[in-house]
Amino acid sequence: MYPFSFTKVSNTRAAVNAGRDGGRYIAGGTTLVDLMRETVERPETLVDISDLPLGEISVTGRGGLRIGALVRMADAAAHPKVRATYPVISQALELSASAQLRNMATIGGNIMQRTRCTYFRDVTAACNKREPGSGCAALEGFNRTHAILGTSTDCVATHPSDVAVAFAALEANVHLLGPDGARSIPFADFLLRPGSTPNREQALRKGELITAVEIPALPRPLKSGYLKVRDRQSYEFALTSAAVALHIRGGVIREAKVAAGGVGTVPWKLPAVEKHLVGERPSQSLWAEAAKRAADGARPLEHNRFKVELLTRTVERQLRIVGGTK
Repeated sequence: MYPFSFTKVSNTRAAVNAGRDGGRYIAGGTTLVDLMRETVERPETLVDISDLPLGEISVTGRGGLRIGALVRMADAAAHPKVRATYPVISQALELSASAQLRNMATIGGNIMQRTRCTYFRDVTAACNKREPGSGCAALEGFNRTHAILGTSTDCVATHPSDVAVAFAALEANVHLLGPDGARSIPFADFLLRPGSTPNREQALRKGELITAVEIPALPRPLKSGYLKVRDRQSYEFALTSAAVALHIRGGVIREAKVAAGGVGTVPWKLPAVEKHLVGERPSQSLWAEAAKRAADGARPLEHNRFKVELLTRTVERQLRIVGGTK
């Protein structure tokens, strides 16, 4: 591990000032510390923000939720309002890590976590995300766990977060605070596709700090859930996953929110699936027809072609579960 300085802040102004000067924010440290040990990350200054007043969950508007950036994953998953109004979030959090990690990791840190691509974490391998211009070893290497959606010739790494898939499906907003003040951006714009700059992963300005993630009030009744397919039932990252929320009234689907994980370079919203569902009555055939659109635009590699069918089946299964026709 390389030498670094450490400072602890007690208010957001001090945090933003430290971030503007090049400091890296750290709270639970469940990702950044690992990357520092592996010398993938070499920050010169760490700014401990764990004492900032960003650890609350509150109800907004007509039933939306605001989750502070420093809320622990375990606390968010167990919160009565989260479980009652958006179970898809609780389920995604509970499936995303071991109990020990969930007790330490924060919501803000979770959506900021970097890919688990083995080539990214191997400093001897070519990786444009880690070292721009060096190439992408995954393209010709073993790429079974890599992305089939949102890829580029520079990067095919997946985003590892489960709860980010739920946030993408629910069309959340990310609240930020920086040297120029506060702003809010749609979650869909917060995480960036790799394109030709895979090293730039979030739409953050220098010194900006995540303060909260806000889920808008969605029409009720609303049923939601998260399904994750992985190589083993214990702590493991997704081969594919599906976050689904359906507003069904009068026997007709009035609104549908669907996103997939484990298959995209970012949590992958599925508008074609949503469009096929809205205005229809739930049925076995509807779920199957809608799910066929889940892999639209997929570009599988040599070892991950199975993900196309797996994604389709996962989305169909979760639609059946949430829609009540499993």
